[in-house]
Amino acid sequence: MIRVELDVMLARRKMTLLELSQRVGVTPANLSILKNGRARAVRLQTLDAICRALSCQPGDLLVWTPEEDG
Repeated sequence: MIRVELDVMLARRKMTLLELSQRVGVTPANLSILKNGRARAVRLQTLDAICRALSCQPGDLLVWTPEEDG
């Protein structure tokens, strides 16, 4: 399972979702879907813009964890 840790990076950078939205040109609603782990895909262009705005690597935002049987 891939987890999106956008909220962690936003907190580290002391940035709001709205501020990130304005910097990358993606609606707050779409960033919220990504942040809450409900996105089924993300464009590399969008990932690039987010990484630029947050000065981070894609691996700082996307973390793989094994799925638990359950």
